[in-house]
Amino acid sequence: MNARRDSTDGPENVDELFAEIVAGLERDGVGKNWLDLDEASPEDSKQGRPEARDDEAGDIPADVDEEPEPRDPADDDHYVPPEPPPLPVLRASTFAALGLFVLGILLLVAPGIFGLQSSIGTPLSLVALCSGVGWLILRMRNTPPPDSGWDDGAQV
Repeated sequence: MNARRDSTDGPENVDELFAEIVAGLERDGVGKNWLDLDEASPEDSKQGRPEARDDEAGDIPADVDEEPEPRDPADDDHYVPPEPPPLPVLRASTFAALGLFVLGILLLVAPGIFGLQSSIGTPLSLVALCSGVGWLILRMRNTPPPDSGWDDGAQV
């Protein structure tokens, strides 16, 4: 068991190995051009802009307004979806199915509105609910609308 502890798979000292890796990366030049924003001065940021140099500006006064103009979010280039198509007009049979559905809910919740007891109202409400839902399901279209064109998408 002691032999197992002596032959470890990892390095003896992880800190020394890490220091060697970092030193190798620094020799290769990795990380030299990184800008530390806390140490950067405002003078450094102005040196890259030609209008901030005094020797080129001459007698022409520099633009006093240094603040950037606020951006309008509407100017951003992004996708604006088209307006959705209008909802289809409901037919009379669809209104009848929805009416059966509402009638079933009323019979289930408050059968006293129709002068019935709950022992009679509950089975009637279940029949009305099932009829309304079934009617709506049976009336669902299985084909694309007639004005959909040749590219009607995938249909399963």
